Amino acid sequence: MTQTRVMKCLLACLLIAGWQSVQAQPDRWQQRVKYVMDIDMDVAAHRFSGKQKLQYTNNSPDTLFKVFYHLYWNAFQPNSMMDVRSRELGQTVLYRDKNGNERRDWDGRVTDRISKLQPDQIGYQKILSLKRDGVSQQYNVIGTILEVPLAKPILPHTTTTFDMEFEAQVPVQIRRSGRNNAEGVDYSMAQWYPKMCEYDYEGWHPTPYIAREFYGVWGDFDVKIAIDKKFVVAATGYLQNPNQIGYGYEMAGSKVLRPAGNKLTWHFVAPNVHDFVWAADPDYKHITQQVDGFTAHFFYIENDITRNTWPQLAKMIPDAYKYIKAHYGPYPYKSYSFIQGGDGGMEYPMATLIMGNGKLEGLYGLAAHEWMHTWYQGMLGTNESLYPWMDEGFTTFAENNVVYHTLDSLKTPSPQTSAYNGYFSLVRSGYEEPLSTHSDHYNSNFGYSQSAYSKGAVFLEQLGYIIGASTRDRGLLRYYWEWRFKHPNVNDFIRVMEKESGLQLDWYKQYFVYTTKHIDYGIDSAFENSGKTIVRLQRIDNMPMPIDLLITAKDGKKVMHYIPMSLMFGAKPDENSTVPRVVHDYWPWTNRTYDVEVNIPLSEIAEIEIDPSERMADQDRRNNVMKR
Repeated sequence: MTQTRVMKCLLACLLIAGWQSVQAQPDRWQQRVKYVMDIDMDVAAHRFSGKQKLQYTNNSPDTLFKVFYHLYWNAFQPNSMMDVRSRELGQTVLYRDKNGNERRDWDGRVTDRISKLQPDQIGYQKILSLKRDGVSQQYNVIGTILEVPLAKPILPHTTTTFDMEFEAQVPVQIRRSGRNNAEGVDYSMAQWYPKMCEYDYEGWHPTPYIAREFYGVWGDFDVKIAIDKKFVVAATGYLQNPNQIGYGYEMAGSKVLRPAGNKLTWHFVAPNVHDFVWAADPDYKHITQQVDGFTAHFFYIENDITRNTWPQLAKMIPDAYKYIKAHYGPYPYKSYSFIQGGDGGMEYPMATLIMGNGKLEGLYGLAAHEWMHTWYQGMLGTNESLYPWMDEGFTTFAENNVVYHTLDSLKTPSPQTSAYNGYFSLVRSGYEEPLSTHSDHYNSNFGYSQSAYSKGAVFLEQLGYIIGASTRDRGLLRYYWEWRFKHPNVNDFIRVMEKESGLQLDWYKQYFVYTTKHIDYGIDSAFENSGKTIVRLQRIDNMPMPIDLLITAKDGKKVMHYIPMSLMFGAKPDENSTVPRVVHDYWPWTNRTYDVEVNIPLSEIAEIEIDPSERMADQDRRNNVMKR
């Protein structure tokens, strides 16, 4: 073969390999945004004016005849949808305590507070003008949604620019954002700007804000915030003028030269994020911690508690990240900010707002949870309105693992004990709805929270029982690399796990996500036959599962008997090299009972146990063990 032919063959092979590599990655187009915003803050009136230039790229194959924006702060007005919905759900009595007091289904932060807001306490975002490529556009304000019928449609694969002027009033803090919160932080500025709604393969998502979840378009932010000089600002992104600002941002050894005037203009840029948050307070203390290639920032109001807990939190973050990176993938940005925001915890790209005055263990757990949202809400960016459990549940699962493996003072039987307990309480309550329920449309706050957080975490831990924990963990890393910045859904996740495990898992999705069928297995009986033991197992409830059955002999020897479920078309790998395993024939999902043959007499058996690892969400474990 000539050298020319060799080179041609080599080139062809490289092209084919490159094409196959591209084809191996999920192909899902994404819209793109680029925001440039200038904000002038009036702290005396708690209002600001803003100018927004939004470059919008339509990467879809569709022609867009209208666009939608979120106007989140309009929710903080009497008789808004958030107000009405909160008061409606609050009428439900979940139970009465031992003293006869009602436990009502309030969102404790909202209750009926919005209905009592005075004009100078409400929130609003008012559009003063809107142009597209220099041409004024008509628009309709519908609660927390701005609808813009376009004078000219946006064609596929084209870019257009919207110029907007707006003004806003910062509400008294009720839910996530606002002013003068319970921990004394002046401004928690979340959902503060008119934000373009997401358009994806399912169409527009102009979801009204009634307190639940978010979904956004990835893009670049360039934000300037002019505010009184006494305020310290923490935000998404990278500060561009640190030596004009100071307050702990300045470069080492540099002199801070602030411009004249009563205000400072803080200039932040944030690449490839789907939202932008900021907070401001004159008393913020700002410290930093270097963490494996990026800088962690911490902003808190110093008191007798925080002067000890927050510096300790900063020192704990490198160990947390070491575990996170190994199990869930690397953090891709150069900074992250933990910000005392005074209202539970809420995640945003490159930053989080968290309560700051609690004990160290609680502060660490809250910080770990909100930071893990960077992976499932920030980078993977699942539509958490439609799939809240794929964000909150996966984040809870990861948080529990991080805390369990890095905090020595935590003593629980397993990382996910609290998640299983939450899920079991949900089932007992009668308020369970399918995980496929849209987050805004759950019939109770309790049902939503236990489904999204607890049952979502159980979904992942139980998946480890089905396919093997190490296989699931490899699948989580594969999920990260294949789907980050691509808005995956539940089908995308299941396909990743099927490819990683070689098992069929559609049945698991159908049962655990789209129904409220439950798991309950029991040992029906055990009897001897020709020197062997027959253990009869029973499926009592309606969700089929593979079964781990541990037989412990009187001499202490253990054997794991594994019964795969027919819909899997395969078996998980052996998870315990120290205990021998016997793999039996499939258990057909249609059959209520299954006989397991054990090669020792019944008289030599000390104990029989279904699911000794307790990862199967069995609703009644009392019938899982038989002792001789």
